[in-house]
Amino acid sequence: MTDEGVVDGDWEYRPLRLPAGVSRRTATTQLAIHAEFSGWELSRTLLFGDGSRKVWLRRRRTAASLPGVIT
Repeated sequence: MTDEGVVDGDWEYRPLRLPAGVSRRTATTQLAIHAEFSGWELSRTLLFGDGSRKVWLRRRRTAASLPGVIT
């Protein structure tokens, strides 16, 4: 599940919500795939009381079109 992305100066940000049932290892693998193939890096992580996580990914804006977040 993703929300709308935000562009701020030279950076593009995209929030990503991970459900409570997603293990830490699975979340790490999913984020590594985003980093490897789409150029995203981890900007911020928020852990909620119910065990779900919201992470913000960021990448530098470029003239070339890179793929978005894979859901």
